[in-house]
Amino acid sequence: MEIRDIIRTGGGFVIGMVHCLALPGTMNYGGNCRDIIDHAVTDAKILEESGVDAIIVENMGDSPFAAKLDVIQANALAVISQKVKEAVSIPVGIDAAFNDYEVSLSIAHIIGATFVRIPVFVDTVQFYGGFIDPCARACMNYRKSLGDDTMILADVQVKHTNLVLPHVSIETSAKNSQDCGADAIIVTGSAIGLETPIEMISRVKKVVKIPVIAGSGVNAGNIKEQFSIADGAIVGSSLKEGGKLENPISGKLTKELLDALRK
Repeated sequence: MEIRDIIRTGGGFVIGMVHCLALPGTMNYGGNCRDIIDHAVTDAKILEESGVDAIIVENMGDSPFAAKLDVIQANALAVISQKVKEAVSIPVGIDAAFNDYEVSLSIAHIIGATFVRIPVFVDTVQFYGGFIDPCARACMNYRKSLGDDTMILADVQVKHTNLVLPHVSIETSAKNSQDCGADAIIVTGSAIGLETPIEMISRVKKVVKIPVIAGSGVNAGNIKEQFSIADGAIVGSSLKEGGKLENPISGKLTKELLDALRK
């Protein structure tokens, strides 16, 4: 079954994160682009060999983040994503963090990626870098202009942010995302590695017809419980020794997670 069909039908899918090391032009860039590419490609291959359904390439090492990527970041992410796409046969997605829908969709269009993750789709949020306005209309119009059907996986009330309008419920954000054209909804905990509350996933599931994805804190110990409600999961930090984002993907931890789900 194609990943599009798995996502659309909620087929119990696991998407692994390829966290790029700090890209050129960012604070923690190590000075060697080859190392960044090799790290990403190795992680992608391990994820594929371990049995995940798809991967997302993200510029996770670029803290402190801005809402949009600089030109050199965007170019680097495009090259890395292309190298990853060439190295694996499973579907690839793009997340230009923190919320650069144009870069994500542009890279997806150029390399033939299947989906993108859009962290701030319908909510207005504040984070340490300032405020981010929702991009749903601009995102969907830009996708239309490219002539693509790249899938939009949209976060609601995404981690590491505060809602500018705190009275907006998670249900309202989820319904707005669906109405604005999202193909699936991502629900997260408050930060990387923190478990997505089952109660939040359940509340979203009750009000939308599109798949709902657990977007943080999924591990071998809780994946069965998470999948009792969620249609899929995006997994990153729990697949690395010590949960440290800079560490490489562990094939052992990835297999343990998938075994816990599929056995």
